[in-house]
Amino acid sequence: MIAAVIPAVPGLFGLLVCAALWEAVPRLGLVDPDFLPPFTTTLNALRGELADAAFWTALGDTLTGWALGLALATAGGVLAGLVIATVPHLRELTASTVEFLRPIPSVALIPLAILLFGTELRSVLLLVVYAAFWQVLVQVLYGVQDVDPVADDTARAFGLGPWARVRHVVWPTALPYVMTGVRLAAAVALILAITVELVIGAPGLGHRINVAQSSQAVPDMYALILVAGCLGVLINTGARFVERRALSWHQSVRAEDPA
Repeated sequence: MIAAVIPAVPGLFGLLVCAALWEAVPRLGLVDPDFLPPFTTTLNALRGELADAAFWTALGDTLTGWALGLALATAGGVLAGLVIATVPHLRELTASTVEFLRPIPSVALIPLAILLFGTELRSVLLLVVYAAFWQVLVQVLYGVQDVDPVADDTARAFGLGPWARVRHVVWPTALPYVMTGVRLAAAVALILAITVELVIGAPGLGHRINVAQSSQAVPDMYALILVAGCLGVLINTGARFVERRALSWHQSVRAEDPA
């Protein structure tokens, strides 16, 4: 148990240093407190937000857009990746299309999302799915490419059909890449969900941050930004936990286990 706690100590120390600097900089007059309130002031604003039912509604809206978008992107990325990578010549035929669409930033599609769906949840989902989909798809393609050709040829020699080869040969090799893609997509999905809410005014934490900024409620704005940061940490921690559980059989995870 002590060994599990020790790696977290440097991280906690870093957070304490950041909090101390945040508190000291405005109080020493290095930054105007109107633009950067002390950390304790921000915590007081955070307590007020936590007592407000509207905050929890906004948090629920953000998590709904994030979860639905991530689920759709994961399902679509895994399915498309397996089909593209396993169907002969399909990867070559789609390579230029993937490389053309993948670099397009999701925020560039905000006008299209507003035109199609306004400021509804569907606008958030469109942009979240678009951004997170590529994270999963690319990792699946890399994972299938890493399949041992000897193992694949052996499966063919034993008469395994396409589905059986995907299940018993391709999927175990690609799964670590898939989990990496999902972890990356989870972070990207949260960033896009809050960004879209901030820009187009869709219900959620991003919209609430925008309202706090426009009404000069600076401590509340920083408190909401702090919540967004904590969400990112929790999502990344949860994704890593799920990844370790799903890959408990894999040598990379077993090698990290001190037991």
